Amino acid sequence: MTRAVRRGVLRTVREDLAAARRGDPAARSDLENAVVYSGLHAIWTYRLTHRLWLAEGLPGSRFAARLIAQLARTVTGIEIHPGARIGRRFFIDHGMGVVIGETAVIGDDVLVFHGVTLGGRGNHGGEHGPGGRRHPAVGDRVVLGAGSSLIGAITVGADSVVGANTVVTKDVPAGSVVTGVAGTSRPRSGHEGVPTL
Repeated sequence: MTRAVRRGVLRTVREDLAAARRGDPAARSDLENAVVYSGLHAIWTYRLTHRLWLAEGLPGSRFAARLIAQLARTVTGIEIHPGARIGRRFFIDHGMGVVIGETAVIGDDVLVFHGVTLGGRGNHGGEHGPGGRRHPAVGDRVVLGAGSSLIGAITVGADSVVGANTVVTKDVPAGSVVTGVAGTSRPRSGHEGVPTL
């Protein structure tokens, strides 16, 4: 591993630890968080498996990526497909039951609570979004409440909040709050804050 790669890895780990402190008021110390937070373990494993997924010239790399991702799922209770694209400072709080599909795209500074699904809506040609995407795209600084389900090639705009147990099947404009089953969006007032447990 080159010095530049080591610096990049250390920077990413520091950013992820800072995201954990920012996203969880119960976070005590970076050492404790690094050892006990399954959300951090899942995202760090994802970063490794994603690199393997993209290493097409390396024979067996995609199989290895899927195998490691499956092992991480067994340990953390969080399933992140190695093909998903996840931005910086991503944090999963109380991660059990989170599922992120292969073509999902997630921006920077996104906070996800337990039981969230970023799922596809079948394999039919008409179900695919831009670039063949069949899973949601989530903008920067989005909060996904516990148990929410985002289904299909939809887009959730930046600075939006998806409420707990909300089912989202249509695009969400930036700066919105989405609630309910067959979620409806409204402009965000700025007073909603981050959902707490």
